[in-house]
Amino acid sequence: MTTLNRTEHGRPKAPVRMIHLGIGNFTRAHQAWYTEHATDADQWGIAAFTGRSPAIAETLAPSEGLYQLCVAAPDGDQVEVISCLSEVHAADDLEAWRGYFADPALAIVTSTITEAGYLRNKDGDLDLQNQTLQADLAALKADSTAAVSTAPAKFVAGLLARREAGGREITFCPCDNIPENGPMVKHVITQAAEQVDPSLVEWIEQNVGVVTTMVDRITPRTTDEDRERVEQETGIADPALVVTEPFAEWVLSGEFKAGRPAWETKGARFVDDVVPHEARKLTLLNGSHSLMAYAGSIRGHETVYDAISDEVVLGWVNEFWDDAVKHLELPAEELAEYREALLGRYRNPRIKHLLAQIAGDGSQKVLIRHVPTIKAELAQGGIAEGATRAVAAWVLHLRGVGAPVNDARADEVTALVAGDEQESVGKVLGYLGIEDERVAQTVLRQMVELQA
Repeated sequence: MTTLNRTEHGRPKAPVRMIHLGIGNFTRAHQAWYTEHATDADQWGIAAFTGRSPAIAETLAPSEGLYQLCVAAPDGDQVEVISCLSEVHAADDLEAWRGYFADPALAIVTSTITEAGYLRNKDGDLDLQNQTLQADLAALKADSTAAVSTAPAKFVAGLLARREAGGREITFCPCDNIPENGPMVKHVITQAAEQVDPSLVEWIEQNVGVVTTMVDRITPRTTDEDRERVEQETGIADPALVVTEPFAEWVLSGEFKAGRPAWETKGARFVDDVVPHEARKLTLLNGSHSLMAYAGSIRGHETVYDAISDEVVLGWVNEFWDDAVKHLELPAEELAEYREALLGRYRNPRIKHLLAQIAGDGSQKVLIRHVPTIKAELAQGGIAEGATRAVAAWVLHLRGVGAPVNDARADEVTALVAGDEQESVGKVLGYLGIEDERVAQTVLRQMVELQA
């Protein structure tokens, strides 16, 4: 068996004009895949930085950033080599991070960070009570070259280096499952800059563009079985293999101040307003994912495929969708087609998307994926029982039922459920900003039904 190398596989390294924070399987199946297939891909190399763990940088080092992408369709695999990662660094390589920002060739900063990674409070502002963030911002204020670890501080550190080097326009292009992720990122960066150097805020206004995006491609964790199968198919042993589904979607809105790859040549769409598309995806796909992660795992299921194959869970998903589509601003026909397509994607037996993986960081996800539907229905005098069931399942999840808790705010949210079920529901709904006795009684009833 052979290993990947740029002499025999893929293209030579392209010049670095993009930097990415939070490189993982999804980024390599989505943004990197779109970049790989852009007609001008030879001009757009990506310098990727890991999240908290340096593991993927270490894994990709021997192949100089090359990896195989396996599209697992129901009828078989399609495998290709992705070449657009020109450099890959560990998260703490701040010298390289600042160096790229100082380089006038850098045009775009993309990111794939969990909801919790932006360190926002429940009001959407930067959580200045977070001690790690406090320490990072204080360190940058004292020394613009200080070591920092949080994403908001890293963005400010990079922009300080860029301004110091003479500055040039640059665009942030977040690729996170967060509503209106462009304005969100600008808000976080601006608030962090205000804490470090208020003069940087004006420079940001003049030089930094922000694009809003919606991203979609189901990409589970790669298993040893996947690696063994693809090695047999291709003759290449690839520890950095990524497995994904055939479907991919990318919708973007905003101006790239210093240019961008021709992503539209691979199907990316540029629209005036990404919000309706974003709401459709976050609610229908991500919302049903979270519902299955909590409710499906209570019924003993391990994957999305297992859960959607359960007629009871399928009924819960459809009930949630029935609630949600009433409050989405897209044509009914388009929403119906999207729902049908989602069921087809979920029923792909070759995509093993673990419910335990999806269940992580519910403290952020439930607020985004289910609460808007509940509140919209309340405003019309109704109870969105499909959406409240997700809350009921999350309460049980926090109480130790179903998938294990893996949450950046685990201490805070598990403390909410320390009492009896009625107390737990009241505290969780308070955390979610829902004050309605009818909802509380509905959630309590559904908790009993979920465990029947």
